[in-house]
Amino acid sequence: MNGRAEASRVPCVLCPLKSCPGLRPLDAAQTEYMQRFKQGELRVDRGTPVLVQGQRSAHVFTVLEGVLIRYILLEDGRRQIVNFMFPGDLVGLQAALHEPLAHGVEALTAVTLCVFERENFPDLLRNHPELGYDVIWLAAKEEAALEEHLVALGQRTARERIAYLAVFLVQRAIETGLARGDSVTLSVTQSQIADMLGLSLVHTNRTLQALRQANLISWNLSEIQIADMAAAREFARFDEAPEASRPYL
Repeated sequence: MNGRAEASRVPCVLCPLKSCPGLRPLDAAQTEYMQRFKQGELRVDRGTPVLVQGQRSAHVFTVLEGVLIRYILLEDGRRQIVNFMFPGDLVGLQAALHEPLAHGVEALTAVTLCVFERENFPDLLRNHPELGYDVIWLAAKEEAALEEHLVALGQRTARERIAYLAVFLVQRAIETGLARGDSVTLSVTQSQIADMLGLSLVHTNRTLQALRQANLISWNLSEIQIADMAAAREFARFDEAPEASRPYL
């Protein structure tokens, strides 16, 4: 676990996730329980690893603030980014039964994480089975997102892939209160876009320019802007509807 661990913590009754439009707040009993269940908070700077592929982690985290990337390193050093993680998402859930992590997680921005002991999750399931169902739901949504990313890699053109990723990121930002209209301030490099979508840097650069010239997507180092979300969704064949209510721990 990398970063600055803090014993002091934001009280769960004042959790900033409660104000996110796409997240479903916990009820009073759940909030009181999570206040006891939570170990503390971890603050991590941009570019810092949170979880390291091949290692074991004793902790699971909820993203309180910021954005992270989940990725897999190949033996030759190449990296495949498999997903982006936003406020309310669980980090490290995939490392079940104390097995070594098959992926790594890195902070894309400065982030704050709620820290939970992995070994305490059986207690959560016993005392609050509805929260256990929420954990299953979040795992299922993660799998569904990975399926969509796989389709983007295998069946979409380069322009459609980048448009799909832009719509995905802006939609998640809208749901978690990070967006301004249909744009989000988020520093994603062209190298990271290429790592996510299986494109070369040259192809990524040319495709971004073509999408900008077509007035579909304007994506630079610090911001993603979508002038017409409906047109971008149609172009990218992005069929997933915005989340009505997403649980979190």
